[in-house]
Amino acid sequence: MGITAFTGQDFDVFRIEGLDQRMEQLKSTVRPKLETLGEYFSPVLSVLTGEEIFYHVAKHARRTVNPPKDTWVAFSPGKRGYKMLPHFQIGLWEDRLFIVTAVMNECPQKASIGKKLEKKIDPILENMPGHYIWSDDHTKPGGIRTDRMNHHTLNAFFRRMQVVKKAEMLCGLEIPREEAAGMSPDELAKTIEDVFVHVLPIYKMA
Repeated sequence: MGITAFTGQDFDVFRIEGLDQRMEQLKSTVRPKLETLGEYFSPVLSVLTGEEIFYHVAKHARRTVNPPKDTWVAFSPGKRGYKMLPHFQIGLWEDRLFIVTAVMNECPQKASIGKKLEKKIDPILENMPGHYIWSDDHTKPGGIRTDRMNHHTLNAFFRRMQVVKKAEMLCGLEIPREEAAGMSPDELAKTIEDVFVHVLPIYKMA
């Protein structure tokens, strides 16, 4: 199954005022593309990880007032969910596309994962592309580029995972909306797969 590229209209959904109005547009324009990405990349990630991977498109079902500021499809070995496990995400904010591997604060093994990653800082710094970002909060876009991190700062990042309850770990690529909206389906698919290959060692360490 082929995937469909994102357009400026997809990113503009997050400018729509009101929960119902934004959700209606999300469901009609963005969610079908996320579903297709889920169907396309689940088998790809199953091969890469060596375990069966399921996809989960964000439903934003618990929202009653505030409209979502981003949306995504997540991939994990959990058939019923992903937040409790290390996982991958493809998603959109108003101004960017993101492709990451993530460990959320709901993950019971978060502290032990932080310890494992703390022991692998040097190979991580050597092999992660410099323009990939690190974030400790999935509710905010952006983060710190790898080429602006060193052993000390990345160690502090992984230590924070172990001791701060709300601390998270996201690592991957953010692409400005103009660039993302200009990608063909083939370019988008290749970019996403390249990111997954680069962050796969982080996922496997977790």
